[in-house]
Amino acid sequence: MKEVVPLAEGWSLRHRENLLPAQAPGCVHTDLLAAGLIPDPFLGVNEPDVAWVGRRAWTYVRDLLATDTAGVDEYERTDLVFDGLDTAATITVDGRELGRTRNMHRRHRFDVTGHHGLLAVEFASAYDEAASVRALTGERPNVYPEPFQYIRKMACSFGWDWGPTLVTAGIWRPVRLERWSTARLADVRPLVTVHGGTGRVEVRVEVERTVQGTASSLAVRATVGGGLAEARGVVEGTHAVLTLEVPDVSPWWPRGYGEQPLYDLEIALIEDGGGSEERPLDAWHRRVGFRTVELDRSADEHGSGFTLVVNGERIFARGVNWIPDDVFPSRITPERYRTRLRQTADAGVDLVRIWGGGIYEDDAFYDACDELGLMVWQDFLFACAAYPEEQPLRGEVEAEARDNVVRLMPHPSLVLWNGNNENLWGFRDWDWEPELRGDSWGGGYYLDLLPRIVAELDPTRPYTAGSPWSGSWDHHPNDPAHGTYHSWEVWNRRDYAEYRDSVPRFVSEFGWQAPPAMATLRRALPGERLAPDSPGMLHHQKAEDGNGKLNRGVARHFVLPEDDFDRWHYLTQVVQARAIATGIEHWRSHWPVCAGTVVWQINDCWPVSSWSAIDGDGRLKPLYHELRRVYADRLLTLQPGEGDDGPVLAVVNQSAEPWQARVRLRRLRADGTGVAEDVLHVTAPARSVHRQPVPRDLAPAPRSAKEFLVADSEDLRSVHLSVTDREFAYPLPDYDVAVESPMGAGAGTVEVVVTARTLVRDLLLQADRLGPDAVCDTGLRTLLPGEQLRLRVTGAAETGANAVRAALFCVEPA
Repeated sequence: MKEVVPLAEGWSLRHRENLLPAQAPGCVHTDLLAAGLIPDPFLGVNEPDVAWVGRRAWTYVRDLLATDTAGVDEYERTDLVFDGLDTAATITVDGRELGRTRNMHRRHRFDVTGHHGLLAVEFASAYDEAASVRALTGERPNVYPEPFQYIRKMACSFGWDWGPTLVTAGIWRPVRLERWSTARLADVRPLVTVHGGTGRVEVRVEVERTVQGTASSLAVRATVGGGLAEARGVVEGTHAVLTLEVPDVSPWWPRGYGEQPLYDLEIALIEDGGGSEERPLDAWHRRVGFRTVELDRSADEHGSGFTLVVNGERIFARGVNWIPDDVFPSRITPERYRTRLRQTADAGVDLVRIWGGGIYEDDAFYDACDELGLMVWQDFLFACAAYPEEQPLRGEVEAEARDNVVRLMPHPSLVLWNGNNENLWGFRDWDWEPELRGDSWGGGYYLDLLPRIVAELDPTRPYTAGSPWSGSWDHHPNDPAHGTYHSWEVWNRRDYAEYRDSVPRFVSEFGWQAPPAMATLRRALPGERLAPDSPGMLHHQKAEDGNGKLNRGVARHFVLPEDDFDRWHYLTQVVQARAIATGIEHWRSHWPVCAGTVVWQINDCWPVSSWSAIDGDGRLKPLYHELRRVYADRLLTLQPGEGDDGPVLAVVNQSAEPWQARVRLRRLRADGTGVAEDVLHVTAPARSVHRQPVPRDLAPAPRSAKEFLVADSEDLRSVHLSVTDREFAYPLPDYDVAVESPMGAGAGTVEVVVTARTLVRDLLLQADRLGPDAVCDTGLRTLLPGEQLRLRVTGAAETGANAVRAALFCVEPA
């Protein structure tokens, strides 16, 4: 049987004349940090002080003789296997070259049979590698000034409009020795489908033989679900195909649509010695789920759609975009993946798009998505640049795509392959086409190479050429009426209310910025007097004119605070949450014309002002709680009418059961006294939307600054104002605050009871002001006079009423 020997220990990093202890997996930055040789680039304005690290060559060394060699003579072959090398590396043993790599996103295998001595992995500077490739291919346009399109490396390590420029190098994924004889499993591709309740697994196996094993009689045995189905096949040369059928299979569903049963799929490679003698050679194990997935792009009276269909069920995708959770990805543990993805699922999300400027994530990411019912939209790794299609890049792109399609295809959560991020759009709309003058730019990858690879290796899943993409060059690549759409004009230039101006078929990117939590800022900017334009705040704002856009977003709705950072911080959080809610409520209310929204973005890779709902320290922004509201199965929303028409009530029901909603509509004065009231009994069938105009006597007068409309059903509320907040006649907010210790609760757990005496709009308890580990279970809430709200806080260091009141914020009159 094959023997696997991890090589996680015993590595050193050469630094000047010294050898530093090193980690594998790890990277140069984390090793230098551990040695105390560089400052933490996440803190203050330290980032530029470590820029030199990415421009140097680095070498990792390890003595292969230090490895346990017991029994090594029993094997015909020993391979050195790297799951990830970042990026341009030369691998030697005792000075003899084994090979060279130039792709962070591939696995690499080298025959080291009989090799002993010093193993060295010499990494060239990524900048030098990119320059050498650019010299061969020529210049290509790029949205950012760094040369990431010339090297197959995590693009955002070169910096992005939310990320630092920290260009890494190192053994970033596990490394091991594999010792084997006769043959090994090289690739296993399970094509998993379900028809009429019967699950089918077609297993395609590739084997590699040793010279001695060329003539050996080999077989492959497969089992599903611990024996629910079994099959055996003969290896012809280096190939074998087995088919297993599982009757009455339980289908895998996205969260909110059903359960997520997973079945163990086990593959054994055996040598058939004749008679009853069998010798096990290698084994492979994954968990699979039975489901079908289609992408409906058919034309209709609105244009051409983009609707995911899982097990025959048409789905409005409640999505988020995912970036690497750390700019140093080797630090992301399976536990961290699970925590972040559990937070994502708890926000009502059912789809995670892995964005094309990052990485193909670790298997632990997809394992967690399989279990949580989170559909995965996987970009191939191209973003915001024209990519040369010449060698040496073309061969690397093909090898990388084949490697990762085979690695990821067992996961039932994976529902879509996507060719790139914004490059088809960029070619047509960002002046690339005339600048290229006929040079290659990546179109051959997205429209030819990648779809062919997916069709060959993983025909059970749909492929789309890009995001955004209208489906063909017959339409603009970012046409809202066709395919996927990125909505960035609103954040960049407009008011968030303008999200309501159109109904795209599928919004795969849109977002609004806000700073991270206060406790995150205090940790990341130690000793700094915080202000929107303080040195650390500006350094941790990477977007072009980011603070200007934040300020304009606030000023359209509120009086922009001067010299009051706490108030500015609160209002930017309110505007972020409101902006995203405005878009999602509008687009969800137009299902099935619009079939999904994918918010930019759920997470961060360091502490920064960004579009995230969970900041770089893992703290939840108010946006997170707002996502939980607007992505819930049941959503109640008041939408402005068109022209002089009054508001529209939309009752959105994405659950599997009809919603018999009792909706209380109240037209109120600013002081909370009633003008008119009615109760509507509304039925929204399963997976549908009910829309109806609000009765005219309940609608505030157009442009009224003194009246507003409230809709309530069960614990859901929607508030509609006809003017912006700065124009509305808010009373001075007045509320009582009491702090209670729940029975049996531990230290730091309290219930904050807020009783409103006036209208209290968008009340927010910033729990991290009560201690860096404090968490509140609730985000923005609006109270009417006489209403009471209970907020549960855990992990608080301060629980006194004065401290709690100081952590409470709400909208105030202009």
